[in-house]
Amino acid sequence: MGDMTNSDFYSKNQRNESSHGGEFGCTMEELRSLMELRGTEAVVKIKETYGDTEAICRRLKTSPVEGLPGTAPDLEKRKQIFGQNFIPPKKPKTFLQLVWEALQDVTLIILEIAAIISLGLSFYHPPGESNEGCATAQGGAEDEGEAEAGWIEGAAILLSVICVVLVTAFNDWSKEKQFRGLQSRIEQEQKFTVVRAGQVVQIPVAEIVVGDIAQVKYGDLLPADGLFIQGNDLKIDESSLTGESDQVRKSVDKDPMLLSGTHVMEGSGRMVVTAVGVNSQTGIIFTLLGAGGEEEEKKDKKGKMQDGNVDASQSKAKQQDGAAAMEMQPLKSAEGGDADDKKKANMHKKEKSVLQGKLTKLAVQIGKAGLVMSAITVIILVLYFTVDTFVVNKKPWLPECTPVYVQYFVKFFIIGVTVLVVAVPEGLPLAVTISLAYSVKKMMKDNNLVRHLDACETMGNATAICSDKTGTLTTNRMTVVQAYVGDVHYKEIPDPSSINAKTMELLVNAIAINSAYTTKILPPEKEGALPRQVGNKTECGLLGFVLDLKQDYEPVRSQMPEEKLYKVYTFNSVRKSMSTVIKLPDESFRMYSKGASEIVLKKCCKILNGAGEPRVFRPRDRDEMVKKVIEPMACDGLRTICVAYRDFPSSPEPDWDNENDILNDLTCICVVGIEDPVRPEVPEAIRKCQRAGITVRMVTGDNINTARAIAIKCGIIHPGEDFLCLEGKEFNRRIRNEKGEIEQERIDKIWPKLRVLARSSPTDKHTLVKGIIDSTHTEQRQVVAVTGDGTNDGPALKKADVGFAMGIAGTDVAKEASDIILTDDNFSSIVKAVMWGRNVYDSISKFLQFQLTVNVVAVIVAFTGACITQDSPLKAVQMLWVNLIMDTFASLALATEPPTETLLLRKPYGRNKPLISRTMMKNILGHAVYQLTLIFTLLFVGEKMFQIDSGRNAPLHSPPSEHYTIIFNTFVMMQLFNEINARKIHGERNVFDGIFRNPIFCTIVLGTFAIQIVIVQFGGKPFSCSPLQLDQWMWCIFIGLGELVWGQVIATIPTSRLKFLKEAGRLTQKEEIPEEELNEDVEEIDHAERELRRGQILWFRGLNRIQTQIEVVNTFKSGASFQGALRRQSSVTSQSQDVANLSSPSRVSLSNALSSPTSLPPAAAGHSRREGVP
Repeated sequence: MGDMTNSDFYSKNQRNESSHGGEFGCTMEELRSLMELRGTEAVVKIKETYGDTEAICRRLKTSPVEGLPGTAPDLEKRKQIFGQNFIPPKKPKTFLQLVWEALQDVTLIILEIAAIISLGLSFYHPPGESNEGCATAQGGAEDEGEAEAGWIEGAAILLSVICVVLVTAFNDWSKEKQFRGLQSRIEQEQKFTVVRAGQVVQIPVAEIVVGDIAQVKYGDLLPADGLFIQGNDLKIDESSLTGESDQVRKSVDKDPMLLSGTHVMEGSGRMVVTAVGVNSQTGIIFTLLGAGGEEEEKKDKKGKMQDGNVDASQSKAKQQDGAAAMEMQPLKSAEGGDADDKKKANMHKKEKSVLQGKLTKLAVQIGKAGLVMSAITVIILVLYFTVDTFVVNKKPWLPECTPVYVQYFVKFFIIGVTVLVVAVPEGLPLAVTISLAYSVKKMMKDNNLVRHLDACETMGNATAICSDKTGTLTTNRMTVVQAYVGDVHYKEIPDPSSINAKTMELLVNAIAINSAYTTKILPPEKEGALPRQVGNKTECGLLGFVLDLKQDYEPVRSQMPEEKLYKVYTFNSVRKSMSTVIKLPDESFRMYSKGASEIVLKKCCKILNGAGEPRVFRPRDRDEMVKKVIEPMACDGLRTICVAYRDFPSSPEPDWDNENDILNDLTCICVVGIEDPVRPEVPEAIRKCQRAGITVRMVTGDNINTARAIAIKCGIIHPGEDFLCLEGKEFNRRIRNEKGEIEQERIDKIWPKLRVLARSSPTDKHTLVKGIIDSTHTEQRQVVAVTGDGTNDGPALKKADVGFAMGIAGTDVAKEASDIILTDDNFSSIVKAVMWGRNVYDSISKFLQFQLTVNVVAVIVAFTGACITQDSPLKAVQMLWVNLIMDTFASLALATEPPTETLLLRKPYGRNKPLISRTMMKNILGHAVYQLTLIFTLLFVGEKMFQIDSGRNAPLHSPPSEHYTIIFNTFVMMQLFNEINARKIHGERNVFDGIFRNPIFCTIVLGTFAIQIVIVQFGGKPFSCSPLQLDQWMWCIFIGLGELVWGQVIATIPTSRLKFLKEAGRLTQKEEIPEEELNEDVEEIDHAERELRRGQILWFRGLNRIQTQIEVVNTFKSGASFQGALRRQSSVTSQSQDVANLSSPSRVSLSNALSSPTSLPPAAAGHSRREGVP
């Protein structure tokens, strides 16, 4: 049938249209230029060119009621002619590009140059080959064979550099791949409702084609441009395109233009899609920014320093757009690739993540120390050599000896660089990334879809959770369990026969018509399951009530289809009610209303009695009803909804826009109590939170008695405790001064005890979150997590440190503003997120504890060794290998520890708790003492213990000695066993606890051990190793095992005694203050960069990598908000100039650049960071 009508529908037009654009009555260009018009211009243009929107539908061969036929060939054809609904992503970096990037590493370049010089010199044989006069350091002539092998060391260094580069590049590549995968996962989740062949279906956003009839409703983010066909009370927030924060009302005759990337704030309706993908308004702006283009590349090359400066412009726009300023989702890209370049936008989110701040600081400190150490090492070696050779031994400088001397200097230089390589923890950014990426992957299984990587780690610090009630703490399956109809309060569903027929008819009509027609109750999927509820759950509960009364709502709806509804006042957080006006057969009007009972009852002046006749309902009757009916229902934890109606005469027609008069003088039909049971797993989850030092607060729009009853069931409040349950009005009264301004001191009096905030508006939620975050009441700044599902929760989700959006019930806008999406809408998943967050923090501390021990020891050994024996006991290549195990492998092994429930037994770390606690410092220094003692013992008396030749003072190209090999081997063994010690950082005794739950760790430890055997036994000259006997191996392993014993000794020493130990890596108090810190943070890195320009070294790229990683990582940082920003509609040219001015770091999304309301000159961009985020 549907097909027939459709074909009739356009067979009439078939003939005269074949000439136009392909087979459709309008070309892509025409539609595209039409969509660029606004408001009245557009209406005029449509009238002149097409006639009306119906005519456009005909030209696009679609029916406003039935939609497209949805056949594959037709959809294909539309995609070919009008384009697809995605914006082609920027190509990912190839593996070779990543290799090239890894090679830009300053230290590696220094090493390469040194190695090449060393190689060149080893092949250069000066004419005076046999000249004995040249100093061969402390004597010991070389054999011919050895001189030939002089090139090996240079080659080995080059080889190890290649290894490091490949490993780095591979890590970056797999990371990028993971994030792209995650991004596309986020995008596949996004669906949109369209009508095809008369059926309402949900399709992925990328499948939308021109001509589709899309249903838009409250909370949607429009995926394509279109024309409004029909709907009620549709209001759109277009601030993301125009920068105007006022909501725009859409209507067919005044402003029918619906633009992609804008948000539906109220109402519902249908639109015909006229432009998709790169042709939509968002797509056009996006193309101008060179989404896939080369401009991006040019900008990449410009400074990487202005990381943060672009962001404050966003904050201005935020202030301007007020609550509505949510980021926009881009049109769906083919495979989530818009990821990297556009996603960085969202840096305006709070200060730099806590962890990032601490790590940056630590890395700077370590880097400086390493630089100093390596410089001193080189200077001492050179001085010692020159003084020894030319002053003490009075050797003249002979020209033919120059290459020999140069070779010595190159060797000293290589030793210095190696010290530096080991000193710099370039594994840090890697550990952070691996740990976060691993957690994010695993969190998917725990129903947490993480959109901004650092949210995962922030969750570990959370001290407060402000949760919604409906759907998060409760199951969101609404059922009516009590009712008050015809003067009788029924404690269960009444028998249909006991209700008067007139009342029954009014009741059924009021519920069926005055609810979204998309809300339905469908038969269960499996035998014996509950019926499926689709759409708004409260309305589902009411429809379920109709079915329980043995009535049916479908016939009522088919009699009064949606198009015939005269006027709809949609539900919003201000009205707290929904009303629908219909025209009766006799031309008069009837309005049905439903909403929160205390609000609707205030507007009732009559009530239906047992006979179905209206009787007078006076204020004192109302008070009695509240006492006798509503409060008892609420105290059972039920939501109370009042259903009412009102009749209007046909003439004069009422003034529908005057809401106050219309929504008054109602007649109450009934009051129902709806039960929404608490999820069974919630009380336990809340108990865990409280044990972990996290306060859970409930923020809900429900009646205070209902909220209190549910809070007791959940365990948020325990009877007899000192706590507050407030209503929104009372809360506002207490926190505002006489002038009505909010005062922080007043909030500070309330929030510590507040547990339930009822009848709250989204603004209250935002005020509460902001108040807790800005509070200086506690010594630690509070870290707040918030859950939300509605469009109006956006501001609170954005303001919170971590915003959780509901995956099932959440609107697009809420998901856009959030950091983590709960795919099962379940509170207990939040507890999992806390566990993972704490785990990330611990993993990084474990890695630091291990890495710093190695750093301290390796640097001191190389340094003292060089000063005392003119040669580092650990050779350059060996150092690089040690560096590889401690950096890359250890970060993999320690960063992938799975979390345990014990993580929830401690209080949260504060924002300014140092990364390296006293206990860890004790462990680091304690193990360093053990390792240094043994290595120096081996270095100076080892040859006597093992009865072997001393390896000290060997000449330039002498063969590797067993002595130094033993030192190297022992050193690596100690690191391996210390890696096991590093698994615990809180001074636990059992370091093997749960070791087999982490297969990666076991594999890496055993793998490293195996490679070490190969290096020692067969490494030979390149690794400066000479094969060892079994007994020597046993000694090395035995000394290594000593680490475990020594670990127990250290654990016995009480940390409290060691007052002198300093903690490291803490954020100072002033760095707590986001306002100042916003620019301070960026500058911190810039200073570092400036200082280090002098001898710029690896760790700096490490920082850069932390930056780009945690930002590539931001791949999903804005879930996709690139255009989110185009916060104003200046002419497009000035936009692109703007972008050019702000030389953006590599993956910056242009969103920030475009987000300011006025054109920012580059200078302003530099300072704008200081203005603080609203």
